[in-house]
Amino acid sequence: KGVTVDLARLPLDDTKTYEMLQKGDVIGVFQVESQGMRRALVDMVPDRFEDLIVLVALYRPGPMANIPVYCSRKKGLEETNYYTDALTPWLKPILEPTFGIITYQEQVMQIARDMAGYSFGEADMLRRAMGKKIRAEMDKQRVRFMEGALANGISQADADLTFEACAKFADYGFNKSHSAPYALLTYQTAWLKANHPVEFLAASMSLDMGNTDKLAVFFQEAKRMKIEVRLPDINHSGADFTVEGDAVRYALGAIKGVGKPAMLSVEDARAKGGPF
Repeated sequence: KGVTVDLARLPLDDTKTYEMLQKGDVIGVFQVESQGMRRALVDMVPDRFEDLIVLVALYRPGPMANIPVYCSRKKGLEETNYYTDALTPWLKPILEPTFGIITYQEQVMQIARDMAGYSFGEADMLRRAMGKKIRAEMDKQRVRFMEGALANGISQADADLTFEACAKFADYGFNKSHSAPYALLTYQTAWLKANHPVEFLAASMSLDMGNTDKLAVFFQEAKRMKIEVRLPDINHSGADFTVEGDAVRYALGAIKGVGKPAMLSVEDARAKGGPF
């Protein structure tokens, strides 16, 4: 509503966006509006795009228990470890972005390739076997993983520890290639709110025009942000919510009982015949 943005070219390091996310001011922001997500954002203090990808991957039953660990390690309150000193050279290059926590299916596949010499195809078979929890296939994969790891000079105990960690992760595994696009939509909507709040609210209210409960939430958010929402006016309002300087003009189409199609007719008549 009044601003054209090429979302594909947005920088992913906008300070205003991350400052807003860190405060949990995320009404209208994709994926993170719930109270739990807002709490996680405040605890995480996201300052890079990877944090948002991790949050999308972990904020589900099961892996959610790792969010406090991730936050604590990110803030330096807890030491990041990679199970054992001997495993650190193997696992740190793969798990360092997620502070030693196995978070994505792609990490499991990379661990299998680097530590046990799996091919890409074999690593994908391991991922599927873990996801489906097929006992016979898992037993075969354990033998294959152990043989490959031992051949690379990794001890029996460390190889077993790593396989068990990967197998446990498979109970709730998420792929990064799925999480990243969701996180990108989160970042893009957050960027729009942080950098163009009036336009963002007008567009958000237009999208939820038929939902009176959601409109009330946006109205309260506008008050919190000290953005004026002007009353509907037959000569100034559009069928949708519109931007007037630093204010939002209430939509004619949001008035109960009239409907947007009829208000588009009002817009058209006003454009052709001047003000009423």
